[in-house]
This record gives sequence, C-alpha cells and structure tokens, in this order.
Amino acid sequence: MSELYQQSLQTQDGRETTLNEHAGKVLLIVNTASKCGFTPQYKGLEAVYQKYRDRGFEVLGFPCNQFGGQEPGTDEEIQSFCELNYGVSFPLYSKVEVNGDNAHPLFRALKKEAPGLLGTEAIKWNFTKFLVNRDGQVVKRFAPKDKPESLEAEIEALL
Repeated sequence: MSELYQQSLQTQDGRETTLNEHAGKVLLIVNTASKCGFTPQYKGLEAVYQKYRDRGFEVLGFPCNQFGGQEPGTDEEIQSFCELNYGVSFPLYSKVEVNGDNAHPLFRALKKEAPGLLGTEAIKWNFTKFLVNRDGQVVKRFAPKDKPESLEAEIEALL
C-alpha cells in the first residue's frame, strides 16, 4: 500500500482521517486559496470532479495561506466561500502549509515523488496540482497555470 494513503489528515469539520479512504481512486491533490488569481480554477476543478467522479476520480483541496496571504479565512469560511461561489462539492481539508519546516507530510511526500522544474521540490504558488494513480503513486505534477480541464486526457488515461 502506498505511503501516501497513510498520511494523517484533518477534514474541515475537524475529523481526523487518512488518504486511505480514497485508496483505489485516481486523485488530483491541489493546494488552494480563495483570494488568488487562480481561484477561478475552483470552477474547473469542480467540473472535472463531476465529470469523472463516478469512474473513481477525486479532487482533494488543501487550502494554504503561504503564498501572499491569499487564504486568510477559517476552515468554515473557506468551505462556505467555495460552495457559494464555485459550487465546490469535492473534499476540502483543513488548511495546511506546503513548504518549509511545517510543511504537511502529505505535501512533503508529493513533492519528493514529483519534483518541479529543474528538480526543485518547493511549491511555487497556489493551485499546484499532483495527479496520483489508483495505486497511490504520484504520476505528474502540474503548475498553477495549468487549468484543470487541460488535464483531462491524463486523468482519462489513469481511469
């Protein structure tokens, strides 16, 4: 079983869980923010989620306030914003850090398995995306500018 599935997570309603509840599914893991130039990607993420979820696909959102303070809200405020403005129904987890000494272990593992440009592990901005296959292996890392709908062929190939 993949190491990713063992990562301890907290849902926005405070429940402790792991990625194991998504084992066997294709995952798109994204660090998100509500006040970012890429925030409209929530709409695309939700559309891709709706299109493929019945085939074993999940989008998992992890709000992060490390880039320009673009996610200052509480978990409750973030959830409300996403539902009201973008109709988000995919799982959103409690706010995390993705870089530095306090980076969440999930993002440490994702960055190690799929480094960025020139081998750098650091996440450069909000809406960096990691595509994970059904076996829990990171297949590819996508830049913030990569729109969710542009990933559909790669998602399809894993389904």
